[in-house]
Amino acid sequence: MNLPERIGSYIVERELGSGGMGTVYLARSRGGRSVAVKVARPELAGDPHFRERFRAEVAAARSVGGFHTAPVVDADPDAAAPWLATAYIPGPTLSALLEAEGPMDEARLRQLGAALAEALAAIHGCGLVHRDLKPGNIIMAPDGPRVLDFGIARALESTRLTATGTAFGTPGFLAPEQAQGQEVDGAADVFALGAVLVAAAGGSAFGAGTPMGLMYRSVHEPPDLDAVPEGLRPVLAACLAKAPEERPTPAGLLDLFVPDAVPSPPAAAYAPTVAAVPPPPPSYAPYNAFQPPHQQQPPHQTPPSSPLPYPAPSDYLLPHQIPAGGAPDDGADLSFVAVGPGSSLLIDSAGVTLGPEGAETHYTWAEIRTVAYAAEGPKHLGVVVHLHHGTAHPCVIAARRKSRLQEWLQDLPLILECFL
Repeated sequence: MNLPERIGSYIVERELGSGGMGTVYLARSRGGRSVAVKVARPELAGDPHFRERFRAEVAAARSVGGFHTAPVVDADPDAAAPWLATAYIPGPTLSALLEAEGPMDEARLRQLGAALAEALAAIHGCGLVHRDLKPGNIIMAPDGPRVLDFGIARALESTRLTATGTAFGTPGFLAPEQAQGQEVDGAADVFALGAVLVAAAGGSAFGAGTPMGLMYRSVHEPPDLDAVPEGLRPVLAACLAKAPEERPTPAGLLDLFVPDAVPSPPAAAYAPTVAAVPPPPPSYAPYNAFQPPHQQQPPHQTPPSSPLPYPAPSDYLLPHQIPAGGAPDDGADLSFVAVGPGSSLLIDSAGVTLGPEGAETHYTWAEIRTVAYAAEGPKHLGVVVHLHHGTAHPCVIAARRKSRLQEWLQDLPLILECFL
């Protein structure tokens, strides 16, 4: 591994992780203070729109401060690779703590919920939306939970790397509007907070399984609150309402979690056994991102022997050739997830999963020869997986409106262009 010696004035010690937005390093200031430095991916450096948005988001993130987050201490949007430095907060992530100690009781859940509600109120008050609140992005610091990794996702969402309808986040914690690639506001973070507390209680709001299944259930099915103590179920049910306007505000949640307004006792101190800034998670981008094309051969025409099961338009957008017998890199973190009424599609580093809910079929990249896509009517996206042994497996995903389908078809070439 080739570590940079310095990022700005910070001396790099080791890599903490990497993902869709870039690489995170543990570094030290000249005065010896530990910081976590997130460096944007090289592809972003040439996009002036990203730099503009990054600068604005960093300015907003600096204003959050306080004890709710890992405060932004430095940044350089004009560097060859834009970077952001935050204070390094010792302590385990919530996910690591739950794995080590098990589920929380009602008193601890209320304390955690109130602390996260305060954090969201501070973040939203500065004009930011977190977009990826989950147990892995919460550090259980000695003075209480700290929320990490906010602000930059918005900058990345605004670039050509992420076309209209794309969403960053983690299935199982994504609000329905976010899973469907729609515009989101602070209500999406409240939904995620509800899912986080269900996880802290030992449950899973939308079950287990594939990302596609999790997102489908978050959009179409009620949450599973069986693991949640009775006294908290109404609050979390409100957080997990399908309609954003039906969810409480962070300020309202404080009244629901601690109605007597008695200050909670100090949080327990946790040993700094886990890195304060975990590796950024895979980004599941509903509707309009394909398997990273740098891992695929250039597009070519579909052989006549493998026709689509429906008429293809004259501007048929095609397919990505998969190297015979070879799978994309395991490190790929771009995924395409589409959830429509009765049918779903997932494309990620493992392959392609498609079909009706409850009867999906998975195909690995070693099996796949091409993946073709085209408009099928005014509001449907047709996808066909062609396998090496000659069979073709179709799936049609319904868009909620005509413009969404056009966005999918227009944005796919932009995604490809950024990797070719």
